[in-house]
Amino acid sequence: MEITWLGHSAILIKGSRTIYIDPFLSGNPAASTSPDKIKEADVIIVTHHHGDHLGDAFTLAKKTGAVVVGIHEVAVDAQTQGIPAEGMNIGGTVDVKGVKVHMVQALHSAEKGNAAGVVVEMDGKRLYHAGDTGLTYDMKLIGEFFNPDLSFIPIGDRYTMGVPSAVKAVEFVQTKRVIPIHYDTFPIVKSDPQEFKRRVGSMAEVIILKPGGSYTF
Repeated sequence: MEITWLGHSAILIKGSRTIYIDPFLSGNPAASTSPDKIKEADVIIVTHHHGDHLGDAFTLAKKTGAVVVGIHEVAVDAQTQGIPAEGMNIGGTVDVKGVKVHMVQALHSAEKGNAAGVVVEMDGKRLYHAGDTGLTYDMKLIGEFFNPDLSFIPIGDRYTMGVPSAVKAVEFVQTKRVIPIHYDTFPIVKSDPQEFKRRVGSMAEVIILKPGGSYTF
């Protein structure tokens, strides 16, 4: 499985299916690609209805025929534009093209519906994308129930967890590997991934990527 950080919270997962999570590319100064360069996608997951997460999801879905997966209100918006979409809510699971998406708690706002995190199951691996969230004790349940192989954790502070809270989140989630996200896109979310890595220590393998960088496991 190949993971690519596209900048901000945007993730590309390539395995038996091609998955995008929170594809905020247009207007993203840290984006490593643009919508016109993306030719294929099977599933596009949106953690919540904010512009820097919904991003280009609908544009890409129309272009590629991908199914949009998100909170009910996001799915309804997609469907009104003729886009195939699977709506869900926190605590639920959908299976799209053999990819299981579990929606989990996140502490954050949203313009429509609720903010959420997701656990993605594909090719025998489980990946946790925390979305935008503050630290929550519910993360212990995510660790106990899903035992993620890899997690994407925001560290940018102000709108999400900062480094100290993100380190505690790694402890709660008990993830084997973690990629920090949602930082350095704009000055207001500047953060130090090396400090995060140092503080995480031996709790998990911290993989620091530059936008466009990939990790295979």
